[in-house]
Order: sequence, then structure tokens, then C-alpha cells
Amino acid sequence: MGHVHRRLIAFDLDGTLVDSRQDLADSANQLVAELGGRPLTTEAVVGMIGEGAALLVQRAVAAAGLPEQQDALPRFLDIYDTRLLNHTRLYPGIADAVAHARTHARVAVLTNKPLRPSYRILEALGVRELFDDVIGGDGPHPRKPDPASLQALMARAAAAPVGTLLVGDSRIDRETARRAGARCCLLSYGFGFPDDPGRDGEWIVADAAALPGVFEQFATATPHPA
Repeated sequence: MGHVHRRLIAFDLDGTLVDSRQDLADSANQLVAELGGRPLTTEAVVGMIGEGAALLVQRAVAAAGLPEQQDALPRFLDIYDTRLLNHTRLYPGIADAVAHARTHARVAVLTNKPLRPSYRILEALGVRELFDDVIGGDGPHPRKPDPASLQALMARAAAAPVGTLLVGDSRIDRETARRAGARCCLLSYGFGFPDDPGRDGEWIVADAAALPGVFEQFATATPHPA
């Protein structure tokens, strides 16, 4: 896209674009088994996802009744690398929704997952080319909910906070958008969806088919690129 953008639509990855819960749970449980701990339920591991691999590993090891392990994180990443695409799939309709977002804004991925596996997933599922930019959780910026990574995407897109929408599934995405002064849309199908009610000015939708309508409302309320 050759013109200056004043709108940005950023998407979270896990629980928003892709359902990766089983591969993450299986990887965590393989790590736990290697360390001699008791296995965790998929639901328990899913509740630990969202704030980066380091915290996921720390929580899983503790929940399995194990002491802190210095090499647990690199071992988990090695395991996950072999399981990355065993079960992980795009949510129904999300690719079409992202394509629609591109008619209104620059489109990006903002995830706390490390960049390399994020790229591999997007490429393997055939959607990498839909995104103008990708920021992962192992780059120079602090992980969500710190707003710095979203603000970096905004700067690259020449988008003001009022012209930025973060699409996610969790309280972490909600808080990231709030701290950056951006709009937020939460998908209730995601595995990080918060229990508390929506905030003023926030969209909550049940499936990807509803996203184009959100993007139309967002675009109507924000300036068109000059």
C-alpha cells in the first residue's frame, strides 16, 4: 500500500486468529512429564496462556507441583516447535474478516508469542501475506498489556490512537488497547475471554462473521487516509 495510513487494525494471535490450545497444552504436559510432574488438564493450561511463554512455563511447572526449573523455558520452546501445527487451525471465517479489514486499514498481528513460531503458524495456515506487520513477544518491546508494542505498530502505520483498533480475546488485549488510547474488539470465542462485562466503546462479538460490521463502524468513526 503506497499511501499514508491513518488507521490500524491489529489482531492478537492465540485465541483470536488461531485455536492453538491443544498444541500448547500438549507441549506443556510433555515438559511437565519430562520434569517428573503430574499432568495438567487442557483447561488448566489454557487458563495460563496469554502473557508469553515464560509465564506459561512458570505457571505450568508450579501447577504440576514442581520446583522452578532454570532450563524449563528453552525446553518448552523446543517441544512446542515440534508440535506447533499438530492441531492449530484458523478460526472459521477469520481469514475473510482480516481480508475485509485490509479495505479499511493497515493490518497487523500483535502477539506475546515469540516471533519465529508466530511467523511459522501464519505462513503454514496461508495468511501471512494478509498482514502488513507482525510484532511478537520476544522483540525489543515489552509484552502486552504494556502498550509499547501497539504504539510501535501505530507509529509504523502513521495511525493515531483514535484510528487504531485492537482485536483480541482477553483482558490483556483490552488493557493494552486502553493503555494505548486505542479502540478494542473482543471475540467471545477466544480462550482468554474475560468474565466481566464490556467497557464503554468496546465491541464484543461471538464470531468472525461479525467482524466486518465492526470494521465498518470503526472506519466510519475515524478519518479516511488523505
